[in-house]
Amino acid sequence: MTTLETVTSEIVDLHDFFTEWFNGTADRDQLGPQFLSRLDENVVFIPPEGHILTGEMLKVGFDRGFGTNKDFRIQIRDVTVRQELGDLVMATYTEWQVGATQSEHKNARVTSVLLKMTSPVTWLHIQETWLPDSVRDAGSFDF
Repeated sequence: MTTLETVTSEIVDLHDFFTEWFNGTADRDQLGPQFLSRLDENVVFIPPEGHILTGEMLKVGFDRGFGTNKDFRIQIRDVTVRQELGDLVMATYTEWQVGATQSEHKNARVTSVLLKMTSPVTWLHIQETWLPDSVRDAGSFDF
């Protein structure tokens, strides 16, 4: 598999799990194996609002969110590998959401990630930024 294929698969698989988690269709005991185990112990997540979350904060938030949103869906688009430095990969992708409860019902964001290409892939840093209204409004939410 190419780096792009591996990165795309990792991103899509993880977001598929997020959908199942918030829909309540994932097994409750899979938060650790399917999500938390992929995070570096010093991971940083910066959502579009700009605050910094640690892995522990993500764990607490996700644990509370299990099954809270039956209508939530995500589609990943435009995965691009931006840099490769040894076993580190910087990639970007867009994430389109329908049924979100913490933000606009239909929203879209661009995400930058720093991944360590281990087995499994390790997420080191994640930063999301809202896509401009004009891009979001021109996009499709039919998924």
